[in-house]
Amino acid sequence: MQERTGTVAGLTNVRTRLVGEREDVAADAVVGVVRAWRSLGRLVRRAWGEVASVVTPLGWIVAVLTVVAFVAGYRAGLREVVVVGWAGAVLVVVAAIALLGRSRLLIRMTPPQHRVVVGDEAGVTITAENPTRLPTVPTTVEVPVGTGLVDVTIPTVAPRATFEQHVAVPTVRRGVLDVGPVTGVRADPVGLVRREVVWTAREQVIVHPRTIAIPSTSTGLVRDLEGQATTDLSPADIAFHAIREYMPGDDPRTIHWKSTAKTGAFMVRQFEDTRRSHLVVALGIARAEFADDDEFELAVSVAASLGARAVRDGREVTVVVSERTPEFAKRAVRAVRPLPTVTPTRLLDAFARVGLADACLPIAEVARIAGRDTPGISVAFLVVGSTVAVPALRLAASRFPVGVEVVAVVCEPEAVPRSVRVGALTVMTVGYLEDLRHALQRSVSA
Repeated sequence: MQERTGTVAGLTNVRTRLVGEREDVAADAVVGVVRAWRSLGRLVRRAWGEVASVVTPLGWIVAVLTVVAFVAGYRAGLREVVVVGWAGAVLVVVAAIALLGRSRLLIRMTPPQHRVVVGDEAGVTITAENPTRLPTVPTTVEVPVGTGLVDVTIPTVAPRATFEQHVAVPTVRRGVLDVGPVTGVRADPVGLVRREVVWTAREQVIVHPRTIAIPSTSTGLVRDLEGQATTDLSPADIAFHAIREYMPGDDPRTIHWKSTAKTGAFMVRQFEDTRRSHLVVALGIARAEFADDDEFELAVSVAASLGARAVRDGREVTVVVSERTPEFAKRAVRAVRPLPTVTPTRLLDAFARVGLADACLPIAEVARIAGRDTPGISVAFLVVGSTVAVPALRLAASRFPVGVEVVAVVCEPEAVPRSVRVGALTVMTVGYLEDLRHALQRSVSA
């Protein structure tokens, strides 16, 4: 037995909810009205979305005032108010006419150089092409550059012709800048309506901090090619220390036979452990540790120069900054964030995103965590601002294991460069980035 269309195995559809199992003309009419009403609703919503996307706040105000002026003017018999209503109606008509038609231009943007250094020239070229046989009307496109917005006016373009305009990208500060997308703007003279057409994709420009070339020998303060000798003695290594008498458990391969023949007792070689230079660069980012933004920018350039030089030399290097504590966190975040040291480019990309923070660890805590979590440190650079006093630097240096050479680089723009030894700590003050190279060369030669 065949079941009816309305319900099948207990399932219901819209028709059954409206008319049940009725199949007469009246039921079909009800269903038809509901379907037409839904189609009309979708059409109205789509039209309302189109209107809402192009009407500006000023346009809505003018539209409301126009309706109010007509209603109040005609009901109260106020000609002046009626004139205001007709003026608003004329503006609405002009605005609607301004939206008619489509631009015949083809607009492109040349991709910018993806990575630049602070102060380098960078920019994009906006090209407008008219592939038609008629000249185009003047128009304006907008190009977002970072947090700013650049308006590019495109004049009348002749048939089969092109127009080019260069847009500069500011590189006075390091950071990551979004360029684009190029957006075509169509609007009326008053600004009641505004329609945007996206022509290109968004591009990104990474502005690296300025760095300086540092001699390879000064990067890790390394005195030999293989590593830096420790005070730990071992029976096998490359740094010879002395000869002593054989003791049970010594490796027979370390017996020095010439000395054994002279003394008549077994003598063995003893060596000092050596280690490769593991460099740590810790950059302070606490706002309280820097006098101003220029001082912090100098510190970023110093830390980037040290880290990039070590990466290029193939040395083991760890670069860290403090983690930030979120604004509404219940407790402080006591951790450091290591920056990638796979390649110099990756490291400089990370430095482009580093910024000052109010809620983060001071340099002494950064040094403590870096010294605890980084094995085999031989040299540590602490890059700070001028507001960090010497006692705080000595406290930070004491957080590293015994035997680590700690160098504090105090960044103070335009200061006279100097280097002093405070106990086991070396404090270098640099006023310009170039002072870093000279200070390290003097330290190595000393």
